[in-house]
Amino acid sequence: MSESDFDVVINGGGPVGMGLAIELGQRGIRTCVIERHIAPQKIPKGQNLTQRSGEHMQAWGCDVEIARAHPLPTDAGIGGMTLYGSLLSEYSHDWFNRGSVGAFYAARNQRIPQYKTEAVLRARAAQIPAVTTLYGWTGKAIAQDDHGVDVSIYDGAQTRRLRAAYLVGADGARSFVREAAGISETRTDHDRLMALLVFNSTELHDLLRRYPGKAIYKVVHPELEGYWWFFGRVDHGRSWFFHGPVPPGTTTSNFDFEALLHRAAGQPFALELEHVGLWDLRIALADHYRAGRVFIAGDAAHSHPPYGGYGINTGFEDARNLGWKLAATLSGWAGEGLLDSYEAERRPVFASTAREFIAAYIDEDRRMLAEFSPQKDLEAFVAAWRKRGEDTRDVDAFEPNYEGSPIVEGGGNASPSAVGLHQYLARAGHHLAPQRLADGRAVHAALGADFTLLTANPDAGPVFAAAAADLNVPLRVEAGLGPDAVAAYGAISILVRPDGFVNWAGDEARGAPDILARAIGAAKRA
Repeated sequence: MSESDFDVVINGGGPVGMGLAIELGQRGIRTCVIERHIAPQKIPKGQNLTQRSGEHMQAWGCDVEIARAHPLPTDAGIGGMTLYGSLLSEYSHDWFNRGSVGAFYAARNQRIPQYKTEAVLRARAAQIPAVTTLYGWTGKAIAQDDHGVDVSIYDGAQTRRLRAAYLVGADGARSFVREAAGISETRTDHDRLMALLVFNSTELHDLLRRYPGKAIYKVVHPELEGYWWFFGRVDHGRSWFFHGPVPPGTTTSNFDFEALLHRAAGQPFALELEHVGLWDLRIALADHYRAGRVFIAGDAAHSHPPYGGYGINTGFEDARNLGWKLAATLSGWAGEGLLDSYEAERRPVFASTAREFIAAYIDEDRRMLAEFSPQKDLEAFVAAWRKRGEDTRDVDAFEPNYEGSPIVEGGGNASPSAVGLHQYLARAGHHLAPQRLADGRAVHAALGADFTLLTANPDAGPVFAAAAADLNVPLRVEAGLGPDAVAAYGAISILVRPDGFVNWAGDEARGAPDILARAIGAAKRA
C-alpha cells in the first residue's frame, strides 16, 4: 500500500479523461490518470469529431497525429444521409453536413473511431512529464476533506491510495466517482433497448456506392416511432457499426441480428458479425457537476443516445473548460467563483443539446412519420420529406455558448445554451471565429495558453497588462489586430479565454480591472 501526491487525479482514461490530463499536464499540473483498460477498446463509437474538437487537438499538440491515425480514401467523404424505410430506399436527403460551418472554426471536422483517438491521446499524454498514467487500475473508494481527496484504487490484486487536491470522474455513464461523491442524476428514459452491432461487409459497401461521399446513414421507419436504424462506416469499404431498437427481453443469444441488418438495409447482403452489444436508450444529466473537491466530466456528467456525434465532442469541451479553471486555481490566480463556473457553463449547454438537438428530433421524426407515408398520400409525403431534409438546425444552430455565464461580460437574462448563431462577430460568451492578423498570421495561432488580448488599440495593451499584473493573471497581448479583423469581429479589442471563448469585446479599455476580475471568477457579473 503506497501513497502518491498529485494536484489532480482523473478516474477514467478514455478520450475525455486523457484530454483533460493533457490540458492540465501542459500547464505543469501534476496529474494522474487511472484507467482500467490496458489498451483502448476496439468498439467503433464517438467517430465524428467536430471542427471545435479539431481545435482542441491543436491545443493539445496532437492534431497532426489525429489526422494521420485514420486515413480515408480521397473520395470517401464523411457526410451523412437520412433514408425512409430502409438503407436502399428511393427516398433520401442529406443530413449532418458539419462542413457547412467550417469557416467559423480554425480546424476541420474529421471521422475517426474513438479507439484510434484514444491511442493518439495516450501517446501525447506519455510525452508530458507532469502526467502519470496507471493502466489496469480502477477507482474503489474516495474520501475528501477541506484540503484534498484520497482515492483508493485497485488492480485486481492490490490496493493503492492516491492523494490529490482535486478528483475528476471521467469514468463513463456508470461513473463510480459520481456515485461515490453522492451526485444524483436525472434520467429521461425513452424505454428502448438498443443493439450495437459491429460487422464486416464489402457487399454493403458496394451497394452504397449509389450514395457517394457518405459515411453515416440514418434510416427512419414508422414502426420505429421516431428512433433510428443507424449505419456508420469504420474502415472504409469493409467494416461497419449499427445501432437500432430491439424488442424488450432481447439478449445476445436469442435474437436474429443478421435478419435485423437485412431488414434495415432493405435486402440481404453478405456480412460477418464481430460484436453484439445491448444498451438502454436514455438521456441522463447529473444534477450537479461538482461535489466539493470532486468534479465529473464527459459521460459521467451527461449521457444520451449516439444520435449526431454530440457525446465525445461535448466531453472534450468539458475537458477544455474544466482544465484551465483547475489549473488557474492550483496556480493561485483564480477567483473564488471560477471552479463553480464549470457547472454554470457546461451543464446548461448539455441540457440544451439534449432538449433541442436529440429529444426534439426524435419527437419530430415520430410526428412526421405518423402523419405522412408514401402509401397514404405520396404527394404529401414527398413534400413533407423534402421539408424535413431542408432542416439543418443540427449543424447551423448548434453553436454552444456561455452567454449569461457569471464569468463573461453582459448576457442580460441569457443562459448558456447549445443553440446559437455562427458569426464572425466577437461576442462575449461565444467561440472566437478565425481571422487573420495584420501581419498575415492566423488569429488562433497567436492565442496564448492563458488569456489573450487581441487589439488594434495601442493604449489597450498596457492598460490590460497592468490590470493582469495586479491580479497575477497570465495575459498575452497581441497588438496586431488589423482593420479587416476589426471589421469582421466588430470590436477593436477582444479578451479571449484560455479555451478560445470570448470574455469581452469592445472599443474602450478603461474597465480592464473589472473585466479581468470577472473573467477569473473574482467579481460578480454586472
